[in-house]
Amino acid sequence: MESLTTAPVADVLQRLFSEAEIADAAMITRLQQHAEPGIEPVAALLDAEARDYKGLYRQAVNNFLNVTPEFGRLLYVCARGRQAARVVEFGTSFGISTIHLACAVRDNGGGTVVGTELEPAKAARALQNLDAAGLADVVEIRTGDALDTLRHGAGGPIDLVHLDGAFSLYLPVLRLLEPHLRSNALILAENATPAYRHHVRDPGTAYLSVALPFEPSRGNELSVFTG
Repeated sequence: MESLTTAPVADVLQRLFSEAEIADAAMITRLQQHAEPGIEPVAALLDAEARDYKGLYRQAVNNFLNVTPEFGRLLYVCARGRQAARVVEFGTSFGISTIHLACAVRDNGGGTVVGTELEPAKAARALQNLDAAGLADVVEIRTGDALDTLRHGAGGPIDLVHLDGAFSLYLPVLRLLEPHLRSNALILAENATPAYRHHVRDPGTAYLSVALPFEPSRGNELSVFTG
């Protein structure tokens, strides 16, 4: 049984993906215009973030910066396959990826998705979208800097982590969550930085990791925690 492709979840996702395409078009164009020749928009975003990540994302309060439909489906499949009951998401935005994860947790029989979002306005919109999808009761969104809101974990052992916030914070957030990860927990990082990839691919760490073959320019990474 799955409810990702049926109403109300499918209808809400279709609406949000359409809204995101319109909302983010100008930002993508702007990044392309200011990037060095041959540099992808994502790389330009990384450069801007490195200078001032809080300032950048506060300027992007009306932008979705969301996962693609393919990556969203991957999140659902991984959460279902892992039988995830407790999921942590760094970077909720307007809730597109959160809906995929919450839908999987609901279809697994229940649990909690702990989302984090720097901007209160985005967190409020995400909760509205989750409510429209009928999934608000399995989601808790923590507003503020994730290095503060996740400092004491997520209320229990974590089965899956989705990293899609400030790219430069992926490794600090992962290290913060590591004591709370279940053995065989999955970590999906969208637009992973070289430093993050180096860490999860290092044989000396408790991770086994692989680059995802689709959207290769985005540096998406799937890891399993073997500790």
